[in-house]
Amino acid sequence: MNAPAPESADAVRRGRAKLALLGLFFLVPFAASTLIWWLDLVPGSASNYGTLLQPRPVALPPNGELKGKWILVQFDSGACGPDCERKLYFMRQVRRAQGREMPRVARLWMVTDSVVPASALLEAIQGTVVAPRVTSGDGTWPAERSEVDHIYLVDPLGNLMMRFPRDPDPARVIKDQNRLLKASSFG
Repeated sequence: MNAPAPESADAVRRGRAKLALLGLFFLVPFAASTLIWWLDLVPGSASNYGTLLQPRPVALPPNGELKGKWILVQFDSGACGPDCERKLYFMRQVRRAQGREMPRVARLWMVTDSVVPASALLEAIQGTVVAPRVTSGDGTWPAERSEVDHIYLVDPLGNLMMRFPRDPDPARVIKDQNRLLKASSFG
């Protein structure tokens, strides 16, 4: 009887390489899907931090600085307590974080009462448009229990579209706004 000839080491190496390539061929789709899920790259997935609102036109003060820009809006008393100051600071930082896109974003503080804000505060928030709350008969702003509990985002066409909580996570708001500015060619 003839015993089978022992395979050469080179043939064994080639066989193992083929098996490894075949295993890799079936492993790549699982690795790619895991990476896409981990990096949150799924198009159309709801990964925004702010609450999306049904877009609707809102009444804004007649101010040229706001025209055609994304607007971060807050409602607060002119007395402006610590929560109000924190929101004003937050809106300034979110706008600054946009870098070269910063001119596309404006800030608006709608004063909800007749108290005039302190001059020191107005100096500290330079660049923020301060206006009395605009009221309109059609109730365009959300009829919420307390509008001071949120920071709102208005698109360049004047539509209310998103709101953030009173004490939002700045990194997540910046991420939301970066996405909007990247996807939008206007404003």
